[in-house]
Amino acid sequence: MAQRVTGWVGWVWFAAFGLLTVGLFNLVTGLVAVFSSEHVLAWTGEGVAIVDVSTWGWVHLVLGLLLVVAGFALFGGSAWARYLAVVLVVLNMVAQFVSLPTTPWWSLVVIVLDVVVLWALVVHGAEVERSLS
Repeated sequence: MAQRVTGWVGWVWFAAFGLLTVGLFNLVTGLVAVFSSEHVLAWTGEGVAIVDVSTWGWVHLVLGLLLVVAGFALFGGSAWARYLAVVLVVLNMVAQFVSLPTTPWWSLVVIVLDVVVLWALVVHGAEVERSLS
């Protein structure tokens, strides 16, 4: 019995564009942080820690590049691209939660976009494979 492809496939294409957008956001954030000489004070269980912003910028830069690559790969509709995208979106959400004290509004916008992309990939991702076959 052949399964029907619905209009929800558009959500996966939205997710691919969302990945490109989130990846570009991370690239911009990463570049700004890499070339910044600032340090951020963070409160830990043992006291105050000084965190180098440029180091965290490299994390955003690499993650952003991987998200852009996954976004382009997702346009092909392959299962591996969808699985990779889900893992990268979850990692990006964790990175944004860590960045929340430093850039609260920016991080919240990216987290909301990540949630929508994750929902589209998990709920409607298999339909893309059926639409391409």
